[in-house]
Amino acid sequence: MTKTIRLLMPQWQGGNNPNYSFGAELLAWLAPDNDHPLIKVPVQTYDGTSLENENGMNGRKQLLEQLKSAHHMIDAHKPDRIVVFGGDCLVEQAPFAYLNERYDGELGLIWIDAHSDLVRYVGYDNGHTLPLGNLLGEGDEEFAKHVKIPLKPENVFIAGLVVPTEQETKVMSEEFQRLGIAPAEQDTEVIQRLGIRTAGTKELINSTESIKEWLNESNIKHLAIHLDLDVLDPQTFRSILFANPEVPVNYSPEGTMQIPQLIHLIQELSEETDVVGLGITEHLPWDSIYLKDLLNKIPILNK
Repeated sequence: MTKTIRLLMPQWQGGNNPNYSFGAELLAWLAPDNDHPLIKVPVQTYDGTSLENENGMNGRKQLLEQLKSAHHMIDAHKPDRIVVFGGDCLVEQAPFAYLNERYDGELGLIWIDAHSDLVRYVGYDNGHTLPLGNLLGEGDEEFAKHVKIPLKPENVFIAGLVVPTEQETKVMSEEFQRLGIAPAEQDTEVIQRLGIRTAGTKELINSTESIKEWLNESNIKHLAIHLDLDVLDPQTFRSILFANPEVPVNYSPEGTMQIPQLIHLIQELSEETDVVGLGITEHLPWDSIYLKDLLNKIPILNK
């Protein structure tokens, strides 16, 4: 019999946004009930203090401690399958690194995300831009050394990746300059250097054949799925960073995928191969967040 665990990791430091913790807790509550154990990774809660920038990463100390805790808890259970309710995208490192070991370095990983999460952006020193890089043995050296068996680049596929238009690139470049952000290395350079396959949302609307070909050619028997909810169109799904009604984000491309397309993609993947991992991350339910804040400020509710 196979053993499945659910890992709740309400980590927020990787995105430097305490709201990620609430989003993770709500994800776990919303998920269908079953008999699989829910294991919560301890995460240092936000106390109003700004994260310290250590060697180009905000909250490096807390993130490393939480990574080690996740590894310890997963190793104690020795599961065959893992479901992750995140926080920020960096929560994927420990479970997917474990699964790659569990399946002898042959794990396939489909990264469903508007962004590659491969490179560091100097000036935007948040660890959630690096989990896939870390899993490939690149990314941040201190984090990558906790990946005992790096994923094979040919076993990775990035689905939903947004390549900005010329006009979008111009706007983002201006915003980067205003904020003092500079990519250490363009993600497209890393993708080309490693030979990672990708497909955008438009391509996948017409056909998922490129993913099926990848599964067959790479002989993927066991697959992990990373789902960053920001792959979805913020005009139709409002619980993501880019849909924040108070703070518009102009420095990164928005996702364009629709929920029916996402459901179809995951269902198709589940039919094509053995899905042994699923991570859902970056859930920011703004209406609930603002309602929670409102309720906290009503006197009679706090007596």
